[in-house]
Amino acid sequence: MTTRTVWITGASSGIGEALAVRFARDGANLVLSARREPELQRVATRCLEAGLGEQQVLVLPLDVTDWDALPKAVQTVRDRFGAIDLLINNAGLSQRSLCKDTDMSVYQKLMDVDVMGQIALTKAVLPHMLERGAGHIAVTASVAGKVGVPQRTGYCAAKHAVMGFFDALRAEVEDAGIHVSTIVPGFIRTSIAENALAADGSAFGRVDDDIAGGMDVDECAEVVVNGLNAKKREIPVGKGKEMAALWVKRIAPEMLFRLTKGRH
Repeated sequence: MTTRTVWITGASSGIGEALAVRFARDGANLVLSARREPELQRVATRCLEAGLGEQQVLVLPLDVTDWDALPKAVQTVRDRFGAIDLLINNAGLSQRSLCKDTDMSVYQKLMDVDVMGQIALTKAVLPHMLERGAGHIAVTASVAGKVGVPQRTGYCAAKHAVMGFFDALRAEVEDAGIHVSTIVPGFIRTSIAENALAADGSAFGRVDDDIAGGMDVDECAEVVVNGLNAKKREIPVGKGKEMAALWVKRIAPEMLFRLTKGRH
Protein backbone atom coordinates (compact mmCIF):
# COMPACT_ATOMS: atom_id res chain seq x y z
CA MET A 1 0.00 0.00 0.00
CA THR A 2 2.93 2.35 0.67
CA THR A 3 3.66 2.85 -3.03
CA ARG A 4 0.04 2.90 -4.23
CA THR A 5 -1.74 6.10 -5.28
CA VAL A 6 -5.42 6.30 -4.41
CA TRP A 7 -7.66 9.03 -5.89
CA ILE A 8 -10.93 9.59 -4.02
CA THR A 9 -13.70 11.88 -5.23
CA GLY A 10 -16.34 13.07 -2.81
CA ALA A 11 -13.50 13.07 -0.27
CA SER A 12 -14.68 16.08 1.72
CA SER A 13 -17.10 14.19 3.98
CA GLY A 14 -18.87 10.93 4.71
CA ILE A 15 -17.62 7.69 3.17
CA GLY A 16 -15.01 9.51 1.07
CA GLU A 17 -13.46 11.15 4.12
CA ALA A 18 -13.47 7.91 6.09
CA LEU A 19 -11.83 6.06 3.20
CA ALA A 20 -9.13 8.73 2.94
CA VAL A 21 -8.21 8.45 6.61
CA ARG A 22 -8.27 4.66 6.44
CA PHE A 23 -5.96 4.59 3.41
CA ALA A 24 -3.72 7.17 5.10
CA ARG A 25 -3.13 4.75 7.96
CA ASP A 26 -1.80 2.28 5.40
CA GLY A 27 0.60 4.84 3.95
CA ALA A 28 -0.97 5.26 0.51
CA ASN A 29 -0.41 8.37 -1.58
CA LEU A 30 -3.75 10.19 -1.62
CA VAL A 31 -5.51 12.50 -4.05
CA LEU A 32 -8.51 14.17 -2.39
CA SER A 33 -11.14 15.67 -4.68
CA ALA A 34 -14.48 17.39 -4.13
CA ARG A 35 -15.87 20.85 -4.76
CA ARG A 36 -15.28 22.28 -1.25
CA GLU A 37 -11.58 23.02 -0.89
CA PRO A 38 -11.71 24.08 2.80
CA GLU A 39 -13.26 20.72 3.70
CA LEU A 40 -10.66 18.90 1.61
CA GLN A 41 -7.93 20.72 3.52
CA ARG A 42 -9.52 19.58 6.78
CA VAL A 43 -9.54 15.97 5.57
CA ALA A 44 -5.93 16.34 4.38
CA THR A 45 -4.95 17.43 7.89
CA ARG A 46 -6.58 14.31 9.29
CA CYS A 47 -4.59 12.20 6.81
CA LEU A 48 -1.34 13.86 7.89
CA GLU A 49 -2.23 13.19 11.51
CA ALA A 50 -2.78 9.54 10.53
CA GLY A 51 0.85 9.32 9.46
CA LEU A 52 1.24 10.56 5.89
CA GLY A 53 3.94 12.97 4.81
CA GLU A 54 2.94 16.26 3.22
CA GLN A 55 4.15 15.12 -0.20
CA GLN A 56 1.84 12.11 -0.01
CA VAL A 57 -1.38 14.14 -0.01
CA LEU A 58 -2.64 16.14 -2.98
CA VAL A 59 -5.72 18.31 -2.48
CA LEU A 60 -7.30 18.60 -5.92
CA PRO A 61 -10.63 20.48 -5.94
CA LEU A 62 -12.83 19.10 -8.69
CA ASP A 63 -16.37 19.26 -10.01
CA VAL A 64 -16.98 15.94 -11.80
CA THR A 65 -19.66 17.57 -13.96
CA ASP A 66 -17.02 19.86 -15.50
CA TRP A 67 -15.90 17.31 -18.07
CA ASP A 68 -13.47 19.68 -19.78
CA ALA A 69 -11.47 20.00 -16.55
CA LEU A 70 -10.99 16.26 -16.04
CA PRO A 71 -8.06 15.56 -18.44
CA LYS A 72 -6.04 18.34 -16.78
CA ALA A 73 -6.86 16.90 -13.36
CA VAL A 74 -5.65 13.46 -14.46
CA GLN A 75 -2.41 14.98 -15.72
CA THR A 76 -1.94 16.84 -12.44
CA VAL A 77 -2.19 13.58 -10.52
CA ARG A 78 0.21 11.82 -12.87
CA ASP A 79 2.70 14.69 -12.66
CA ARG A 80 2.64 14.43 -8.87
CA PHE A 81 2.60 10.67 -8.32
CA GLY A 82 3.42 9.11 -11.68
CA ALA A 83 0.59 6.59 -11.71
CA ILE A 84 -3.02 6.24 -10.61
CA ASP A 85 -3.41 2.83 -9.04
CA LEU A 86 -6.91 3.10 -7.57
CA LEU A 87 -9.67 5.53 -8.55
CA ILE A 88 -12.66 5.61 -6.18
CA ASN A 89 -15.60 7.39 -7.81
CA ASN A 90 -17.41 8.47 -4.66
CA ALA A 91 -18.92 11.87 -5.54
CA GLY A 92 -22.69 11.83 -5.39
CA LEU A 93 -26.03 13.25 -4.33
CA SER A 94 -29.18 11.64 -2.98
CA GLN A 95 -32.85 12.64 -3.19
CA ARG A 96 -35.89 12.84 -0.93
CA SER A 97 -39.05 13.68 -2.90
CA LEU A 98 -42.00 12.02 -4.59
CA CYS A 99 -41.89 11.75 -8.37
CA LYS A 100 -45.08 13.80 -8.83
CA ASP A 101 -43.50 16.73 -6.98
CA THR A 102 -39.96 16.56 -8.34
CA ASP A 103 -38.71 19.16 -10.79
CA MET A 104 -36.97 17.78 -13.86
CA SER A 105 -33.88 19.81 -12.98
CA VAL A 106 -33.47 17.61 -9.90
CA TYR A 107 -33.42 14.47 -12.05
CA GLN A 108 -30.95 16.12 -14.42
CA LYS A 109 -28.60 17.06 -11.58
CA LEU A 110 -28.73 13.57 -10.09
CA MET A 111 -27.84 12.04 -13.44
CA ASP A 112 -25.09 14.58 -14.13
CA VAL A 113 -23.38 14.10 -10.76
CA ASP A 114 -24.11 10.48 -9.87
CA VAL A 115 -23.80 8.94 -13.34
CA MET A 116 -22.22 11.11 -16.01
CA GLY A 117 -19.59 12.55 -13.67
CA GLN A 118 -18.46 9.07 -12.66
CA ILE A 119 -18.33 7.94 -16.28
CA ALA A 120 -16.44 11.04 -17.43
CA LEU A 121 -13.70 10.76 -14.82
CA THR A 122 -13.38 7.03 -15.37
CA LYS A 123 -12.97 7.60 -19.12
CA ALA A 124 -10.31 10.23 -18.41
CA VAL A 125 -8.31 7.82 -16.19
CA LEU A 126 -8.90 4.58 -18.12
CA PRO A 127 -6.43 5.13 -21.00
CA HIS A 128 -3.61 5.59 -18.46
CA MET A 129 -4.50 2.32 -16.75
CA LEU A 130 -4.89 0.44 -20.02
CA GLU A 131 -1.50 1.70 -21.16
CA ARG A 132 0.05 0.35 -17.95
CA GLY A 133 -1.98 -2.85 -18.06
CA ALA A 134 -2.83 -2.35 -14.42
CA GLY A 135 -5.22 -0.39 -12.24
CA HIS A 136 -8.33 -0.54 -10.14
CA ILE A 137 -11.52 1.49 -10.61
CA ALA A 138 -14.23 1.56 -7.96
CA VAL A 139 -17.55 3.34 -7.66
CA THR A 140 -19.77 3.96 -4.68
CA ALA A 141 -23.12 2.65 -5.88
CA SER A 142 -25.85 1.80 -3.34
CA VAL A 143 -28.43 -0.76 -2.32
CA ALA A 144 -30.64 1.76 -4.17
CA GLY A 145 -28.85 0.57 -7.30
CA LYS A 146 -30.65 -2.76 -6.93
CA VAL A 147 -33.80 -1.93 -4.93
CA GLY A 148 -36.33 0.80 -5.73
CA VAL A 149 -37.94 2.69 -2.84
CA PRO A 150 -40.26 5.72 -2.56
CA GLN A 151 -38.92 9.29 -2.58
CA ARG A 152 -35.75 8.21 -4.37
CA THR A 153 -36.87 7.70 -7.97
CA GLY A 154 -34.01 9.79 -9.35
CA TYR A 155 -31.42 8.43 -6.94
CA CYS A 156 -32.44 4.82 -7.60
CA ALA A 157 -32.36 5.45 -11.34
CA ALA A 158 -28.87 6.94 -11.09
CA LYS A 159 -27.50 4.15 -8.93
CA HIS A 160 -29.05 1.45 -11.13
CA ALA A 161 -27.29 3.13 -14.07
CA VAL A 162 -23.99 3.22 -12.19
CA MET A 163 -24.24 -0.49 -11.37
CA GLY A 164 -24.94 -1.30 -15.01
CA PHE A 165 -22.15 0.84 -16.41
CA PHE A 166 -19.42 -0.43 -14.13
CA ASP A 167 -20.52 -4.07 -14.40
CA ALA A 168 -20.30 -3.71 -18.19
CA LEU A 169 -16.96 -1.90 -17.96
CA ARG A 170 -15.57 -4.76 -15.88
CA ALA A 171 -16.52 -7.20 -18.62
CA GLU A 172 -14.59 -5.06 -21.11
CA VAL A 173 -11.37 -4.38 -19.21
CA GLU A 174 -10.77 -7.13 -16.66
CA ASP A 175 -8.73 -9.23 -19.07
CA ALA A 176 -6.58 -6.15 -19.69
CA GLY A 177 -5.52 -6.11 -16.04
CA ILE A 178 -8.01 -3.50 -14.81
CA HIS A 179 -10.07 -4.42 -11.76
CA VAL A 180 -13.53 -2.86 -11.35
CA SER A 181 -15.36 -2.87 -8.02
CA THR A 182 -18.88 -1.69 -7.23
CA ILE A 183 -19.32 -0.63 -3.60
CA VAL A 184 -22.90 -1.23 -2.43
CA PRO A 185 -23.58 0.61 0.83
CA GLY A 186 -26.81 0.36 2.77
CA PHE A 187 -27.58 2.88 5.49
CA ILE A 188 -24.34 4.53 6.66
CA ARG A 189 -24.23 7.32 9.24
CA THR A 190 -23.27 10.28 7.04
CA SER A 191 -24.85 13.60 6.02
CA ILE A 192 -26.24 12.10 2.80
CA ALA A 193 -29.88 12.70 3.78
CA GLU A 194 -29.29 16.27 4.96
CA ASN A 195 -27.55 17.08 1.68
CA ALA A 196 -30.09 15.22 -0.47
CA LEU A 197 -32.11 17.15 -3.05
CA ALA A 198 -35.70 18.00 -2.21
CA ALA A 199 -38.37 18.31 -4.91
CA ASP A 200 -37.33 21.85 -5.85
CA GLY A 201 -33.60 21.17 -5.76
CA SER A 202 -32.98 22.64 -2.32
CA ALA A 203 -31.26 20.68 0.44
CA PHE A 204 -33.54 18.21 2.24
CA GLY A 205 -31.93 19.29 5.49
CA ARG A 206 -33.06 16.46 7.75
CA VAL A 207 -31.61 13.16 8.94
CA ASP A 208 -33.52 9.97 8.11
CA ASP A 209 -34.10 7.55 10.98
CA ASP A 210 -32.63 4.83 8.77
CA ILE A 211 -29.44 6.81 8.19
CA ALA A 212 -29.19 7.80 11.85
CA GLY A 213 -29.36 4.12 12.82
CA GLY A 214 -27.00 2.95 10.11
CA MET A 215 -23.47 1.58 10.18
CA ASP A 216 -20.69 3.78 11.55
CA VAL A 217 -18.84 5.40 8.64
CA ASP A 218 -15.40 4.27 9.88
CA GLU A 219 -16.64 0.69 10.14
CA CYS A 220 -17.94 1.06 6.60
CA ALA A 221 -14.55 2.28 5.39
CA GLU A 222 -12.83 -0.73 6.97
CA VAL A 223 -15.13 -3.14 5.11
CA VAL A 224 -14.67 -1.28 1.83
CA VAL A 225 -10.88 -1.08 2.05
CA ASN A 226 -10.65 -4.77 2.88
CA GLY A 227 -12.89 -5.54 -0.10
CA LEU A 228 -10.82 -3.37 -2.44
CA ASN A 229 -7.57 -4.92 -1.24
CA ALA A 230 -9.08 -8.34 -1.96
CA LYS A 231 -10.07 -7.13 -5.47
CA LYS A 232 -13.71 -7.99 -4.85
CA ARG A 233 -15.92 -7.18 -7.81
CA GLU A 234 -18.87 -6.21 -5.59
CA ILE A 235 -18.59 -4.99 -2.00
CA PRO A 236 -21.87 -4.86 -0.03
CA VAL A 237 -21.50 -2.89 3.20
CA GLY A 238 -24.12 -2.29 5.88
CA LYS A 239 -25.78 -3.97 8.81
CA GLY A 240 -29.52 -3.31 8.58
CA LYS A 241 -32.53 -4.90 6.96
CA GLU A 242 -31.72 -3.12 3.72
CA MET A 243 -28.86 -5.58 3.19
CA ALA A 244 -31.30 -8.49 3.33
CA ALA A 245 -33.22 -6.75 0.54
CA LEU A 246 -30.34 -7.56 -1.83
CA TRP A 247 -31.05 -11.27 -1.40
CA VAL A 248 -34.83 -10.91 -1.36
CA LYS A 249 -34.63 -9.08 -4.70
CA ARG A 250 -32.88 -12.11 -6.17
CA ILE A 251 -34.99 -14.91 -4.78
CA ALA A 252 -38.41 -13.34 -4.17
CA PRO A 253 -38.76 -10.04 -6.07
CA GLU A 254 -42.55 -9.91 -5.70
CA MET A 255 -42.16 -10.03 -1.93
CA LEU A 256 -39.70 -7.14 -2.04
CA PHE A 257 -42.03 -5.06 -4.21
CA ARG A 258 -44.77 -5.49 -1.60
CA LEU A 259 -42.42 -4.62 1.27
CA THR A 260 -41.17 -1.42 -0.32
CA LYS A 261 -44.56 -0.18 -1.48
CA GLY A 262 -45.50 3.01 0.31
CA ARG A 263 -42.39 2.97 2.49
CA HIS A 264 -41.01 6.44 3.25
